[in-house]
Amino acid sequence: MAYELYYWPTLQGRGEFVRLALEAAGAPYADMARGSETAGQGLPALLRGLADTQDPHRPFAPPYLRDGKFVVGQTAAILQYLGPELKLVARSEQARVWTQQIQLTIADIVVEAHDTHHPVDVNLHYEDQRPEARRRALAFCSTRIPKYLAWFDHIAKHNPAGPRWLVGGKLSYADLSLFQLIEGLNYAFPNATQRALRGKPALREVHERVAALPRVAAYLASDRRLPFNETGIFRRYPELDLV
Repeated sequence: MAYELYYWPTLQGRGEFVRLALEAAGAPYADMARGSETAGQGLPALLRGLADTQDPHRPFAPPYLRDGKFVVGQTAAILQYLGPELKLVARSEQARVWTQQIQLTIADIVVEAHDTHHPVDVNLHYEDQRPEARRRALAFCSTRIPKYLAWFDHIAKHNPAGPRWLVGGKLSYADLSLFQLIEGLNYAFPNATQRALRGKPALREVHERVAALPRVAAYLASDRRLPFNETGIFRRYPELDLV
């Protein structure tokens, strides 16, 4: 049975972290809101799940994943659930907890990246909060991106199994999510990100190693991989790429 992934149909967003795990593992899945695999159910399929008043475990927001009768929301929780099934996490409890800690740290910087263009209110347009956005972006580019990327580089370099991957000697969902994070930062803040990546070969090599995985490379070259755009988490506003 194929997994059912529910996310907004026109942007990568947080759903892309889940999608990369499914693609890298070669897992069968249907992208329900896009509709191509689901006989045109499209966006209504996503909205019905969010509005099901009879479901005691109704998701708060997308992304969420349905595996038969089992439904799980929140990107990190979805990946924690999928990790053992897709063999994208090590067997030991310590490794599983560490992988999830890395994933939650990635979730933290994703929120900070989003808040550069919506620092006051998510319901306001970017154009209505430009001064605040510039101030938030300055701190994000000058301090927060370097701090996060230095930590990711450190854990790659000090992985007891070697620097090929973040956890142990095999690919994990944390590696895939780190790849997506760097892709998003490179799109939204290319100058600040490239500056922060200088002198961090371990981090760059994990990113490049993920991109070269055959299934990931095939996905990135396909039309299933939507381009970044200015409706997602990572948005390119050149005036916010401050170094």
